[in-house]
Amino acid sequence: MDNNTDSSNNMAKDNMAKGNDKNRPYAVVLYGATSFVGKITAHYLTEFLSNAKDKSGANVTWAIAGRDEEKLNELQSKLASKVDIIIANSNDEASLDDMTKQSQVIISTVGPYLKYGEPLIKSCAANGTDYVDLTGEAIFIKDMMDKYQDTAKQSGARIVNSCGFDSIPSDLGVYFTQTHAEETFGETCDVIHMRVKAAKGGLSGGTIASMATIFEEVGEDKSRRKQVANPYLLNDDKDAPNVRQDNVSKPEYDSEHKRWLAPFVMASINTRIVHRTNQLLDYEYGRDFKYDEAMWMKDGVKGQLSSYAMSAGLFGFATAMMIKPSRELLSKHVLPKSGSGPSKEEQENGYFDIRLFGQTANKETIHTKVTGDKDPGYGSTSRMLAQAALCLAQDVSKDDVGGGFWTPASAMGDKLLTRLKAHSGLSFEVVDE
Repeated sequence: MDNNTDSSNNMAKDNMAKGNDKNRPYAVVLYGATSFVGKITAHYLTEFLSNAKDKSGANVTWAIAGRDEEKLNELQSKLASKVDIIIANSNDEASLDDMTKQSQVIISTVGPYLKYGEPLIKSCAANGTDYVDLTGEAIFIKDMMDKYQDTAKQSGARIVNSCGFDSIPSDLGVYFTQTHAEETFGETCDVIHMRVKAAKGGLSGGTIASMATIFEEVGEDKSRRKQVANPYLLNDDKDAPNVRQDNVSKPEYDSEHKRWLAPFVMASINTRIVHRTNQLLDYEYGRDFKYDEAMWMKDGVKGQLSSYAMSAGLFGFATAMMIKPSRELLSKHVLPKSGSGPSKEEQENGYFDIRLFGQTANKETIHTKVTGDKDPGYGSTSRMLAQAALCLAQDVSKDDVGGGFWTPASAMGDKLLTRLKAHSGLSFEVVDE
């Protein structure tokens, strides 16, 4: 254990009681509120909390936070109702501690998390403050678990990463599928295939920056490549499963559904989150559980060509981003800049439709789907993120779920499903096909 963790442990002991204190000034603080997705989340929270008719939005006092007071004031002036402002900087430990001690839950939209995320998690873990973020960076989560898991457990801080499009639809989709399989067949599925049937939306500069950071790490450090390739990277129990997991990394034909398959760029984080959920639920899905993700293409020559084009494009992008000169060239001249992203119209007109195909050991089958009615990366993600934070603040007692690193499904389960269906435009359904 390093010195950072030792220091955090000492702070945690002084703040254990505060971790359960619902008398903090703010139920939620949105940190990174002036980022692209932060602004969307701030507007959504303002509208939702102003209009909510039930306990989901009752008596919630919240604030926006970041390092640039001028930008925060500008954002505040555009919100439908006034919220408080907190000035905090990831380079200033004291300012982060001051912020985290005031809130039950921190929402972080400040990425790339490998570059900027650790100081805030350290502060939340030390001060018993719950935390949710958007990260799709599995190696970041692994690093933070290794450093701050013990501290978070002692202080009562619930750290829940990946509360956006990666990885709530996958994680809660598998949870929903397994729940219904158990109810219907008396057993869970030992295999689930997730397929992205359709999705429409854009990428922001922040998302590209996160991807570039991961590829940079992998390109420069061979040990990172081994981590990225491990499907059980986030399983931290001493006896983690070693079942070989399928990975759709090249064009394949799905003869059962008569469609071509292509790699899904989010699979590398989503699958790791799902396997960690299985661990945290005491392997309710089974120790031999297998899970994979891919994108559906059409049948025939057109589908085959699309599959090969998608696969080649992802391979080429990953290769280019691992090499410094080409990475800098793409970042400077081709890729979206940080702070940019899809327009409001694109967010509103976006959507996603994913399908999950489960099979039990006795060959019983169940098919489910998860849909969202906004752009997956921003319109829908901002709602998922906000509802996850409110769920931790209002619905999940620390007596029921204690401190430590959790996943959305393992920490919030049915309570988050209820919120998402009611307030985020997501649906979870059992379907015939």
